Amino acid sequence: MANKAQTLKRHKLRNNEYYNIQNVFDNLYNQSKNGKVFKNLYEIIISDENIMLAYRNIKKNKGSKTSGTNKRNIIEIGNKEPQKLINYVKSRLGNFKPHSVKRVEIDKEDGRKRPLGIPTIEDRLIQQCIKQVLEPICEAKFYKHSYGFRPNRGTHHAIARSLFLINIAKYHYVVDVDIKGFFDNVNHGKLLKQMYSLGIRDKRLLCIISKMLKAEVKGIGVSTMGVPQGGILSPLLSNIVLNELDWWIVSQWEEMPTANSYAVSKERNGLATPCSRYNALRRTSKLKRCFIVRYADDFRIYCTNINHANRLMLATTDWLEKRLRLSINTDKSRVVNLKTDYSEFLGFKFKLRRKSNKWIVKSHIRDKAIKKIKNNIKDKIKLIQHGGETFENALKFNATVRGIHNYYKVATNVYIDFEDVAFHIGKSLKIRLRSRHKTIGKKSSTFLKYYGAPLKTQVYGNTFRFSEKLRKIQFNQVINAPIGSFILPIS
Repeated sequence: MANKAQTLKRHKLRNNEYYNIQNVFDNLYNQSKNGKVFKNLYEIIISDENIMLAYRNIKKNKGSKTSGTNKRNIIEIGNKEPQKLINYVKSRLGNFKPHSVKRVEIDKEDGRKRPLGIPTIEDRLIQQCIKQVLEPICEAKFYKHSYGFRPNRGTHHAIARSLFLINIAKYHYVVDVDIKGFFDNVNHGKLLKQMYSLGIRDKRLLCIISKMLKAEVKGIGVSTMGVPQGGILSPLLSNIVLNELDWWIVSQWEEMPTANSYAVSKERNGLATPCSRYNALRRTSKLKRCFIVRYADDFRIYCTNINHANRLMLATTDWLEKRLRLSINTDKSRVVNLKTDYSEFLGFKFKLRRKSNKWIVKSHIRDKAIKKIKNNIKDKIKLIQHGGETFENALKFNATVRGIHNYYKVATNVYIDFEDVAFHIGKSLKIRLRSRHKTIGKKSSTFLKYYGAPLKTQVYGNTFRFSEKLRKIQFNQVINAPIGSFILPIS
């Protein structure tokens, strides 16, 4: 069964080809790779094919039914004829004035609120039109080890890169940097200059984006800084801002020029590694050896010794403040020696331990994530208890369990964490569902694939039992997202 990421990728490519616009995106990518400057992107954005593709991409998104300040959703604007929809987008972009943005606050792990800005569905459609054209241009200029909100990349790829640097390359010191309120403190002028330096020099387009950034937030006023979390274009704009940080870190070691040219000397898993050049730099310089792994505004810098790590912490803090006008959260930013302490990244925590005279990574689910998992599962149990034994409620429970299994399975000691979670919520599962049927539904092929043969006793789901097959999964950078199972085994 094809995994979810591959299916989504295939659907996206099929949509692009259906509207005969994939070649346009490919050409933009290749031209950007070759350093071309783009001054006529507006015509591509308002093309009929690009607008219809944007509508199709938004329509299949779950958030398309979320209304903005004008209370409209994708269903209402979809009632228009295709040509009327196209004409509407063109007329809006001809003299663009953004609608007000709806403010929504969601809970953060530390008890604070994260503000989201939800544009109207019409503005989201326009943002999607712009994103589709800008993305291939920016992708050609982005650093390869930036993984957040990018095509064919995800959190597991960032984890894989981190494990490679720690286990294989022996980078055992980590600079953990937390940017304070990144999305709320992006400087608009700096962002537009960065887009200009990437080759996006269409004045009409830059003017439209500038107006989007300054859209009024209902009940608060006009925004002078930041990009609203919740907008379709915001993740791409945030990557543009921090792309400069990526390449600055890369210039410190990874891409440092040498006096002589060195051929690529090794092959590892089919990928060339520039070992000769790195060896030459080690012999002839005192440069700080470092590599960055970034997912959106969450990044880690890996170093070989504590001295390099401390100096990079100071240099990165100073560079962020002076270059990007961003400050760091001193309470959450630190230098970590992985042999003595854990480093947390993307819901996981890493630490080194001795095994056969080697240091290898021991990884767990981070403590805050475990607490969130317990609360989430208990909410789904209550939904079954009070909402009835319906297919939808059972499906929500099992989808939650599968999603947790699938995301955290890459941790080496995940089974220990899952046993702890199962112990704490097992009582809730038994008591709240004690009067429920022991078997429900039919086991799908996905259930059998990921959980093996059925056990004698079954209920709606077992929170965290791993079958032997699942325990033996070896991590790779293929994105897996199993779908379709209905009931899970009980411990």
